[in-house]
Formats: sequence, C-alpha cells, structure tokens
Amino acid sequence: MTDSPVQYRRVLLKLSGEALMGELDYGIEPTVIQRMAAEIATAKESGVEIAIVIGGGNIFRGAGLARAGMDRVTGDYMGMLATVMNALAIQDALESHGVFARVMSALQVHEVCEDYIRRRAVRHLEKGRVVILAAGTGNPFFTTDTAASLRAIEIGADVLLKATKVDGVYDADPVNHPDAKRYDVVSFDKLLADKLLVMDATAVVMCRDNDLPLRVFDLTRANALVQAMSGDDVGTLVTA
Repeated sequence: MTDSPVQYRRVLLKLSGEALMGELDYGIEPTVIQRMAAEIATAKESGVEIAIVIGGGNIFRGAGLARAGMDRVTGDYMGMLATVMNALAIQDALESHGVFARVMSALQVHEVCEDYIRRRAVRHLEKGRVVILAAGTGNPFFTTDTAASLRAIEIGADVLLKATKVDGVYDADPVNHPDAKRYDVVSFDKLLADKLLVMDATAVVMCRDNDLPLRVFDLTRANALVQAMSGDDVGTLVTA
C-alpha cells in the first residue's frame, strides 16, 4: 500500500467486462476477479468511499450483437443483464475479502439486487459499503462509460477512475504504434479533437462539462488502484 495520503473522499471506478476475462475468451476468470477484489479491499482500508460501474463485454455487448444482425435495443438490454451478472460476481469476491458491498441496478431485478436510487447509493457509501452499479443507465444506446460518468456526477464523486489494460492515454494505439507517446496529463478537448478513444464522446463531454477529472490507468499493475486514489502519477490524468 502506498504511503501517500488518499487524495479523494469518494471515487467511481469504471471496470470493463473484458478485464474480468483474464486469459479466457469469454466469461469470468476467478483469479482475476479475486485479485481485483483484493486491490479494492486494500484501497477501501484507507477510508475512501468507492462506487463501481462494470461493463458486460465479457458476456454480451449490445453493439456487437447488433452488428451480427440482432435488434440493437434487444442487444443492449442483454448487455445490461450481463453487467448484473458481473456485478454479482464482484460483490461475492469483495465479500470474500471482508468488504461490505451492495449491487444496485438501473433495471429492476429485485431477487438479486436493489434498484438504483441516488440517495440510497450515497447512504451506502457513507456507511462504508462499496456500491456496484449495474445495468448501465437502464437505457439502450448508452454505453457503460456514459453510465460511469453519469453515476459519478450523481453521487458527487471527486474523480472517475477508468481501469483498463493500458497504462494511460496515448497519442496513437500503442499496440499498433510502438513509438506512441503517453500523456501524463491531457485535456478533455484534446481527447475529443484527436479522437483518442479512451471513453466514448458522450462520457467525455459529461466529465468535461461537470468538472469531473478522469484518470486512466492499468489495473493489472500491482497497487495501481491505491496509487490512483492517492493522486499519484499513475496512468494519465484528464482534466478541463
């Protein structure tokens, strides 16, 4: 754990569904989700309030299903339900590490989780529980990136932490361009102007217009989450 004091009182962590796959082609790799839970538990010990928005790309992605010929709205709802499955898996992993967690869904699934109500979510955070926000915004055509920006603004998060497999924002795809430059700090306007696709444009605009800083970092790097919460120079900070 870092020796730096925690900079933020409340954070929203955006996890991609693909991050849960590990080396698998589909689904959830148990060792990966346990490692993530351990990182979150360590960060929670510092006193920061943590909300999580999880994607569903490891199971279903609405846009991908639509490209394959499925009705886009149907595909998006399937993707939302996939995020509920992932959220339940994260809740179970966190509880195995002694962390109290609640799943709140934008779709009603009363048998397994609570409805998302902003005031109730904030109250859970104030009581020291990790809140896992599932089903995106509850509406088709909106990504979980946009849901993460929206929920972060609604709950009054100090920062949106975007956990990826890449250690920040680059001026080109580092996979295809080995000489790509990583930014330590970059503006929201530059992300939009240069089409640096770390999040979809709607999510970026929401962060920019509501003065919500965004930090993009590599969650697979040891201790990266705690460092990001401490305001350390990890990944890329995106600001106005």
